[in-house]
Amino acid sequence: MPDSLLVVDDEPAIRHAIVRAFAELTVIEADTAEAGLAAVRERYPDLVLVDNRLPDGEGIELIARIRAIDPDLPVVLLTGHGSTDLAVDALKHGAVDYIEKPFKIERLRTTVSHLLDKQKLGRQVARLSGKASGRSHLVAQAPAMKRVLGLIRRVAAVPSTTVLIQGESGSGKELVAKAIHERSARAEQPFIAINCAALSEHLLEAELFGYEKGAFTGADSKGKAGLFEAANGGTMFLDEVGEMPLHLQTKLLRVLQERRFRRVGGLTDIEVDVRVVAATNRDLRAEVVAGRFRQDLYFRLRVVPVPVPPLRERPEDILAIADHLLKRLAPELGRPGLAFSDAARQAMVAYAWPGNVRELANAVERAVIGAEGDAIRPDDLVLDEILLEQRPAPAQVSAAVQAPIAASSAPASAPALPPGTLLIPPGERHLARIEAMVIKAALADAGGQKSKAADLLGINRTTLYNKLKDIGLEQAESAAG
Repeated sequence: MPDSLLVVDDEPAIRHAIVRAFAELTVIEADTAEAGLAAVRERYPDLVLVDNRLPDGEGIELIARIRAIDPDLPVVLLTGHGSTDLAVDALKHGAVDYIEKPFKIERLRTTVSHLLDKQKLGRQVARLSGKASGRSHLVAQAPAMKRVLGLIRRVAAVPSTTVLIQGESGSGKELVAKAIHERSARAEQPFIAINCAALSEHLLEAELFGYEKGAFTGADSKGKAGLFEAANGGTMFLDEVGEMPLHLQTKLLRVLQERRFRRVGGLTDIEVDVRVVAATNRDLRAEVVAGRFRQDLYFRLRVVPVPVPPLRERPEDILAIADHLLKRLAPELGRPGLAFSDAARQAMVAYAWPGNVRELANAVERAVIGAEGDAIRPDDLVLDEILLEQRPAPAQVSAAVQAPIAASSAPASAPALPPGTLLIPPGERHLARIEAMVIKAALADAGGQKSKAADLLGINRTTLYNKLKDIGLEQAESAAG
């Protein structure tokens, strides 16, 4: 895929001249500051050219807003009213260069080429140093992902609504969270992410809510602000929220309900204005039934659920994502010009990708490093052959995706469900009925022994008796006896 150039200028002649001059790039046009800002959020350009005089604002102000959304995005100011003061002001607001109109196309081409090369080098340095760089980029060719993108746009337009992203590990849940943030009115404010499964209960509480001095052994003598305070005005992303201990779930519920909390060891409420976006690969309904997740918190988080489909259910996206990754990784790893062979593309489409987009990204990186020639072969991807043979056939795949797949890749029959598997009927959402199913299954697994069943359910025997009464099983057993 070619690099993309955004031109924000209200003069059609200027925009058309730039389109003609950069035929090798994807040129995006915008004639107002707001249209340019929308294009930055939606189209992910690699470079922006901004005119200083726009119908709805000054170019310098737009540069500052663009840089707040993406600090790594280079922006060049174009102006027909040049001065030294304006040039200095533009650089102060984040412009990387300044070109006066009328300009020579060759001068512009040299500047654009230099900045695009510099950006690629910057990404390579960031990668080698282990620092993340750049914004999220969601690829959506499959209908399922296009629906997700549509939902992202609608959710982003309401900047305070809580969102629950659900999907398998590696499916791109954090990318979805970032996309919501970047498309919202909060885009110029912080996006703070934390993995709730990565820290112990006490450390997680201290990180999220902060602490006062002396709150616990080893606490900083000055105290510390938490991540909710750091995210004020922006978005707080809680990854793997299903792993959060019950004690902290109560504090999170208060933040969602009242937009306030107390630091660990604190006596004063702290008010915050944040959008909470949570993500999980667990079935939180089942966690609620099992008593490991608060039902009231579940409903508070699930104001807008965003289901992210696994990669195997959106095969149209496989090659599009792979091409996007190759475009970024090949220059960063010193292999510009590297391409996928037809056989490699066929292998990627035929593979099940149990690790989803994360596994695909790892495979492409492996291939870029390991490929011996100018074309990536299937062996360079190092796909798991056993998983390749067991790949289920997608229900519907476009003809463009189906064509390269060899006829020999017939799917194996679906494996039988493991013994003891509990099947919830499609469309069943009533928690009491699901709970009754879980209790009956535990009793069956325990051979009717209530103490053993209570242990399996993680509750005490008295609670089990009460639940049996609620669902009518205790009375049925008494009548049978």
